[in-house]
Amino acid sequence: MKPVYREFYNDEEVVNVVKALKQKNIMEDDIYVITHDDDRTDRVADNADANTITASETGLGTSIKNTFRSKGDELRSKFEEIGFSEPEAEQLEEELDQGKIIVAVTNQNESFTF
Repeated sequence: MKPVYREFYNDEEVVNVVKALKQKNIMEDDIYVITHDDDRTDRVADNADANTITASETGLGTSIKNTFRSKGDELRSKFEEIGFSEPEAEQLEEELDQGKIIVAVTNQNESFTF
């Protein structure tokens, strides 16, 4: 199943959307918050009780490779690991460059939207 995502600029909006997703019985393990800055990603994800893409999602090999990659390469790799195609990952990384926050939801049926 292909992940679904939405873009946000505001941390508070992300928190509200994640809460709404959980009320629709979306599992916390299927909700990811990604930003261009690791500290912001962690802060927003903690406030929203959502996941970040870590070594458990990417695997140890990719996680080690990411330590030597540029930030853009690392982010594209993370997007691909949760199910986005290479062109989608490139587009999403460009959105992060503009200061956006991406909330991605995995493991939902094809009709799922948010």
